[in-house]
Amino acid sequence: MKSLITVIGLTLASTFVVADSSEIGAYVGNADHGKSKSASCAGCHGLDGNSVVADYPKLSGQHATYLESTLKAYRDGARENAIMGGMAATLSDADIADLAAYYSQQTISTGAVEAALVTRGEQLYRFGDSSKGISACAACHGPTGAGVASAIFPSLKGQWAAYSETQLKAYRDGQRQHVMMNGVAKNMSDADIKAVASYVGGLQ
Repeated sequence: MKSLITVIGLTLASTFVVADSSEIGAYVGNADHGKSKSASCAGCHGLDGNSVVADYPKLSGQHATYLESTLKAYRDGARENAIMGGMAATLSDADIADLAAYYSQQTISTGAVEAALVTRGEQLYRFGDSSKGISACAACHGPTGAGVASAIFPSLKGQWAAYSETQLKAYRDGQRQHVMMNGVAKNMSDADIKAVASYVGGLQ
């Protein structure tokens, strides 16, 4: 219960540094246009948004709202990444909406959880760990890892475990800023992060 209260408090206190709901949806993205604009993305993220290596996240099936907000954050400098900053720099809002529409309609490839990490990963994802002050991931990302589009909580299911692990460590160590996620990850050990990242990678 304490973990759930923590999550709710962090949710209310968090401030997104990306596009708000009034900006997202001003133009409804066209998936066909997005497909034609995605050629430059395919080298890292795959033709349909399913990247072939864990260095690059899978985009397929991700909420359009989250993709839009993330691309705008890269373009506007709110989120830093040398590659993505350069790729997003010339994108218009319409370009971003089109790309988001395209990738959101694709089907993410399936992943698998490491058998040795299932128990701890499931515990952390579904219930958190009150003894360490770790909130349950499912409180925001849902029981199946599908996330919540309207709240810009991303889908996690099927994502590369290594990519999720890298992002959680970045939140924990303050290299990536987000009030809610910094709070959730700050008490997670490397083993905790590895377990929950593997678990969400296996969610369908």
